[in-house]
Amino acid sequence: MSIPSRPSTGERRPRAMVIDAAWRGLGPGPRALSGPGGAPLTRTVKLIVLPLIVRPALRPELAADFLDAREAERLDALIRESGAVLEATARWFTLLKKTRRALGIVAGNPQDLYFQRCFELATEHGAPGPGADAVARAVLEDVVDASGGRTVAALKEHLADASRRARLDAELAAAWDEREAVPGAADAGLAAEVLDACGAEEADSPAFAAMVRAGHGGLLGRALWSAHPADVWDRADIPPHLGLTAHRVPPRPEVGRGASTATLPAPFDRTLFERLFTVLQASTHREQLPTVPELVRREAARSCAPLGLHDESLRVTVVLGGRLAVGLDPLGAGTSVAGSTAAHRIVNSRWRREASVLRARRMTVSPSPDPDGGVLNALAQDLRTPWAAYMRRLWVRLHGRDVRDAALPDAASAWGVLDGVARSVMMDHRARVRTALRTLSSAAEPAAEPRSA
Repeated sequence: MSIPSRPSTGERRPRAMVIDAAWRGLGPGPRALSGPGGAPLTRTVKLIVLPLIVRPALRPELAADFLDAREAERLDALIRESGAVLEATARWFTLLKKTRRALGIVAGNPQDLYFQRCFELATEHGAPGPGADAVARAVLEDVVDASGGRTVAALKEHLADASRRARLDAELAAAWDEREAVPGAADAGLAAEVLDACGAEEADSPAFAAMVRAGHGGLLGRALWSAHPADVWDRADIPPHLGLTAHRVPPRPEVGRGASTATLPAPFDRTLFERLFTVLQASTHREQLPTVPELVRREAARSCAPLGLHDESLRVTVVLGGRLAVGLDPLGAGTSVAGSTAAHRIVNSRWRREASVLRARRMTVSPSPDPDGGVLNALAQDLRTPWAAYMRRLWVRLHGRDVRDAALPDAASAWGVLDGVARSVMMDHRARVRTALRTLSSAAEPAAEPRSA
């Protein structure tokens, strides 16, 4: 059955909204690639819709955040035309997860590992048919072989050796004792200059290179090691480490024995195992990583480096991210005096247009009883301290780049990471608000029904 295209309007529409509407129009077919509310999963958009269907590199007119009517119709059509292959992709993904469980494979995130493989299978074979079980098993074995032993299980086995653990612990202690704590701060003027150039057609600034040459990222990291750092962010109401540690001074990293995504501590408080666990879990191309012994050796040194990073361009991006984070003001409360650059205006204006933010703003101004035990109020509170989630996600992303030796060569590439993290945090908050509202709605429905005699 053909699905009619959306009527056009003269207004520019957010690309994410166009994708969401087109996806919902596909119906229940790609349910395995969707969230509980029917919208595409974040990884579905990131790994399938954008790179494999929209292909912005070939269609640069669809790469913008906001699309005019013609571009929105083109994007809508591309997704709807891909409905059959997306439904087949979802069915392959369901089969691969079932086969994965049968084989006892637990390493890695199935979405990261299999989404694009499933799209390839759907394009080549259509929906799973006769012989699909054998194909699924072969794909899973190929993914495992491609990892070259770079798995969480291999990491756990490597760190289980008592003598190796003792040696690593001694190396961590020695490296930690050699640190130099300096209660200084990076140049706020240079950071503001870089952030003010963001969003322009040529989002570049020589100030970024100047900050890298002068080691401003390392300076911030050493300042955070000091028990009494200087006024790093020109704000007394937030911790200088911006939630990257739960302690006043980051503790010495331990070796560790295990990790769970549900209980990961703040980035600077993670063990060696926890740092590498997140890298291995998120990696879609593990063959590009060093071997597990080399990963461990490098991470031992990295964990004792300023900001837990080796590359200075990535450290400087932490400085820029901190400056951006302390000026984030989704609720438009006007409490921050730091959000005066172009980067702040871009991110804050985008955030304030969010329906979930508008609801949180109303709750802040005129709070009402929360029937879900405070869930909505907690989500509103997240918007009062947006720097915490932002910095945590930024550090994880930069850490992944550092492990892969993927430096940021200029301000434009740094802005791409900073802006991408802001979008990711915003989309995550939107999803959590929707989940909370669905929970409240479903809980209220039985209460409205009349009781039976």
